[in-house]
Amino acid sequence: MRRANVTTWKGFVFLGFSGFGDLQLLLFALFLCLYLVTLASNVFIIVVIRLDSHLHTPMYLFLSFLSFSETCYTLGIVPRMLSSLVVAGRAISYAGCAAQMFFSASWACTNCFLLAVMGFDRYVAICAPLHYATRMNSASCAQLVGASFLSGYLFGLGMTLVIFHLPFCGSHEIQHFFCDTPPVLSLACGDTGPSELGILVLSLLVLLVSFSSITVSYAYILTAILRIRSAEGRKKAFSTCASHLAVVVVHYGCASFMYLRPKASYSLERDQLIAVTYTVVTPLLNPIVYSLRNRAVQTALRSAFRGTLLRRR
Repeated sequence: MRRANVTTWKGFVFLGFSGFGDLQLLLFALFLCLYLVTLASNVFIIVVIRLDSHLHTPMYLFLSFLSFSETCYTLGIVPRMLSSLVVAGRAISYAGCAAQMFFSASWACTNCFLLAVMGFDRYVAICAPLHYATRMNSASCAQLVGASFLSGYLFGLGMTLVIFHLPFCGSHEIQHFFCDTPPVLSLACGDTGPSELGILVLSLLVLLVSFSSITVSYAYILTAILRIRSAEGRKKAFSTCASHLAVVVVHYGCASFMYLRPKASYSLERDQLIAVTYTVVTPLLNPIVYSLRNRAVQTALRSAFRGTLLRRR
């Protein structure tokens, strides 16, 4: 294609929910409620872990950072999505779209690496309990968290550069409610094959490296649990991993479906439904699962709630 026929757009327009008509207000109310619960739950988890000295352990430290990452991830997507449901103007600038893609991709990748770190923490706790205090000390925990955030930012930057080095021409309407990689890439001019390959490679690196780490950790964990003679001991050991496993299954299931599939399988309606799941529902899953299945968190939450009531009286 000749450069003379290419027009570089200065912005984009979201069309994600434009076809829902009067249902947009209902969707706004539903998504707003889910978002407020998600935001409050994750912030509450962070505060409780910070204030309760019994939760000052590596496992809960990583959980607090995962809640922080999930909060930042939703802040970059959901408020804009909510405004597009009630405000006529759904435009976003070129720079704004690139920034949204960078931050959403960065936090999503960071979540993957943090889940891998949490799996490694459970491996050390169950398979090498005598060395847990030395291997998972404050310095090593800080390094693991820092590496997770740094890796997330680098991969997010790579994905954004792969998309936005291309010229955009023709339609500037994004068939989505935020600047995700597949819908934005579909608006690019010329040969997008190398960029599609680049996104696939980066996605594979993030998902395979982090998920492989989790798989290896749990292979050793399962072996160690099966060696425990008492049923009560096996149950107790596995219960410390159940919450993490539940979050892993949903998180990687959605991510793999969205980014590890051929372009021909894209579907606007289905992709938006999956996107709503991992931008609104999945971040809510983290505090719910850990609150419902973890006795230590439940105890801390009850103590914090009672303390709040007493102060109000």
